[in-house]
Amino acid sequence: MTWRARLRYWFDGTMDRGTPALIGWLGLASVALIALVTVLVVVFTQEDTEASGGWLGVFWMSLLRTLDPGTMGGDEGSPVFLGLMLAVTVGGIFIVSSLIGVITTGLENRIGELRKGRSQLIERGHTIVLGWSDQVFTVVQELVQANQSERRSCVVVLADRDKVGMEDQIRARIPEPGRTRVICRSGNPLKHADLEVVSPDTAKSIIVLPPASDEADIAVIKTLLLLNNRSWRAERPHVVAAVQDSENLAAAQLAGGEMALVIDADDIAVRLVAQSHRQTGLFTVCRDLMDFAGNEFYMRREPRLVGTIYGDALGAYERGVPAGLRTGDGRTLVNPPMDTPITAADQLIVLAEDDLLISLADQRAPIMESAIASGAEQLPLPDRTLLIGWNNRGSKILDLLDRLAEPGSVVDIASSQRPEETLAVPRVNLTVDYKVCEPTSRRSLEALNLGGYRHLVVLSNDGADPDHADDRTLVTLLHLRDIEVRLGDPYSIVTEMNDDHNREVAQVTMADDFIVSRKLISLLLTQLSENPHLHAVFAELFDPAGAEIYLKPAANYLLPGMEANFATVIEAARRRGESAVGYRLALHGDEPPSYGVVLNPSKRDPLMLGDKDSVIVLAQD
Repeated sequence: MTWRARLRYWFDGTMDRGTPALIGWLGLASVALIALVTVLVVVFTQEDTEASGGWLGVFWMSLLRTLDPGTMGGDEGSPVFLGLMLAVTVGGIFIVSSLIGVITTGLENRIGELRKGRSQLIERGHTIVLGWSDQVFTVVQELVQANQSERRSCVVVLADRDKVGMEDQIRARIPEPGRTRVICRSGNPLKHADLEVVSPDTAKSIIVLPPASDEADIAVIKTLLLLNNRSWRAERPHVVAAVQDSENLAAAQLAGGEMALVIDADDIAVRLVAQSHRQTGLFTVCRDLMDFAGNEFYMRREPRLVGTIYGDALGAYERGVPAGLRTGDGRTLVNPPMDTPITAADQLIVLAEDDLLISLADQRAPIMESAIASGAEQLPLPDRTLLIGWNNRGSKILDLLDRLAEPGSVVDIASSQRPEETLAVPRVNLTVDYKVCEPTSRRSLEALNLGGYRHLVVLSNDGADPDHADDRTLVTLLHLRDIEVRLGDPYSIVTEMNDDHNREVAQVTMADDFIVSRKLISLLLTQLSENPHLHAVFAELFDPAGAEIYLKPAANYLLPGMEANFATVIEAARRRGESAVGYRLALHGDEPPSYGVVLNPSKRDPLMLGDKDSVIVLAQD
């Protein structure tokens, strides 16, 4: 290889180094041009050189003419001197023009790199959200709400999407993030190099969102594996994730290891549908318990209550409602037996708007004995339920209803296709039958004799696009509500929705309850990312073997029409072994956003509950 080829190869290599190398070469070219012209002026125009202040003056004049061509307009001297000044000026025009172009291109490339979202994040105590779906907006909004009292907080979203596009969508949905900075980075959460960009070693928590695809659980499991097998340089942040299929729960828990909390989204959706059809308003209660804008669970030690029992602690708070205990050995007891002692190592689980607002009462609110109902509890009766539509959760819903329903209850499935396998399963408490129905057809719905049912459950079509499925559900609800008006309000309607925004549109149908499982899962993930100890509380609430949330008839606790207060309701529930946390007024049952649900009310304000109202309790049955 010749020396010219080697020199050319070396030069090309320096040019490949980008904008700094180009600027360096242009700088060298400028120095060479100015030095050459200075030498020529000194050699050939001695008089002009002396008039210009010697060779230093000529060097300075050449530099100025290189940078500013207009400076040559006032030059005087011999033709050779003027020609050389013209030469350095023309050369300077090309060099400066090239320099401007190089700098502009370099800046554009740098801005382009920043827009790609690949720059290294340098943060501490931030929350990382891995993945992108409609759930990301709920998660970010809740994190913003949770960090309102923080002086400085940061949420980082890593997804395989355009950085600017993600930021624009988040800004459109969450225009006022308050003190929370929302940062987006482009990258695949399934790749180790991309994950390192968001500084997982210094993060407070990591939320793994399932992508909007048919293989969402596979992506979640792979991400959990990547996080679990990563070499952590500091204390590992806690990880929360959700799987859509219950069959993948065990694999996801194994992939995530001990530090990961994995939620079974499918199981929670099934439980919400099965329980809400008997006690409308349950979803609203759960949503209020899990979002940061309403009431939340807090764990706190109360030295003043040490030595007492849990039942006595129920009425001890001026602001806040006890819901259970976290014992010194790490056990979580939601609505424990009323005679459970409170020790110095125990923490009370208290429902309140904010932990700063929780306070014990100096003097307990009065109990109005005359208003407490003393009769037997109203026992549930066998009922008839109609399931309109069908999806892959249908069989699980029937299995759970068979455990919850009274013997002799009937469930009819009304859908376009007959679920043969489900109908062939023997049931203990349920009689299951099938009726042919097209859910969006008014004539088909009227042929079902809807007046003979107490509860209607509309299932979302999971074989269609979520928005399209919600559109079909909306049409079905409008038909059902109009038929109900004509029949005289004989049944309740509970329905599944995929998107919370579609739920807001569907409110015009005045359905008794909307189950938006994706919304609830997003809220639950956010709660656990901020406080992983709450996982045991919510696991207990969603476990049929543990204490659950019930909306029971108010007549079981207070005499209808008798004025009392919520402290009296708490006492009435305590005598039944239950923890009362709120009530629901039927008169406001169709008014968003609370739908008549009141959690953690004042214990002293006057309260009168009617026959159709409900008391919200935590109970074993």
